[in-house]
Amino acid sequence: MTSTTQSIYTDSQIVAWLRGLYTIAWSDGHYDPEEEELIAQLTRELANLDSFERLEPIKPEELAIALGKDPETAENFLRTAVLVAVADGVYSAPEYELLQQFSQALNLEIEALKSLENTLYRPEESTSERIAKQTQPRLDVLHPVKDWLDGMEVQDPRLARFVCKVIPSQCPFERDINLFGRTIAHIPPLCKLNPLYEQLVSLRFRSLSYLADDCGEDISEYI
Repeated sequence: MTSTTQSIYTDSQIVAWLRGLYTIAWSDGHYDPEEEELIAQLTRELANLDSFERLEPIKPEELAIALGKDPETAENFLRTAVLVAVADGVYSAPEYELLQQFSQALNLEIEALKSLENTLYRPEESTSERIAKQTQPRLDVLHPVKDWLDGMEVQDPRLARFVCKVIPSQCPFERDINLFGRTIAHIPPLCKLNPLYEQLVSLRFRSLSYLADDCGEDISEYI
C-alpha cells in the first residue's frame, strides 16, 4: 500500500541527514562493505539519488545549513546520530568528537549527552574489562540520555523506513566459540553489549507503528 503521508523534510534535508549518519559511521574507521551497500541502497530509495557517489561525508557547518533552523529537526538528527554511534556497542573518541562538532554547529547543548561519556571506549581497556563494564547496570548513569532518545517523535515516512531497515528486528543471539570440545570464548548478545539497545528497539517499534497506523503502509517486509 502506498503511503499518503507527506514527508515533513525536503529531499535536500534527507540527503544531508543521511550524509551526517554516514559521516558518523565512518568516523571511527570501522565500516563494512555490507553497511556501505545498505546505505547506498537506502539513499537511492529514500532520497531519489541516482548514484551512491553523491553520498559523501558532510561537514558540521554544511549539515546545519542543510537542515535549517528548526531546533526539533536538529535535535532529532542528533538523536539518530547518537544511535548510529553506539549501534555496535562501542562509543569511540572520534564518534564523541564528531557528535560534539555536530552539536555546536546545530546550536544544541544536550545536557543528557554528558552521561553517555561514561560509555566512552578507552583503548587501554582489555576486551574483557570493556564487556564487564558494558554489562554492569547503568540505569542511574544513562537514564538522562535514554529519556532524551525516547523523546524522539517519528514524523517522516522516509526516516521511519530507514530506521526499520537498519535496526534489526531482534537482538542477535549470543553464542559460544568452541575449539576441540572446549568453550574458549563467549560472545554476549548485542543487547548486552549496547547500553542503548532498548532505545534502538523502541525507535524501531515507533517507526513501524507510524508507518502502519499513520501512513497506512504494509510493514510486513520489516517484521
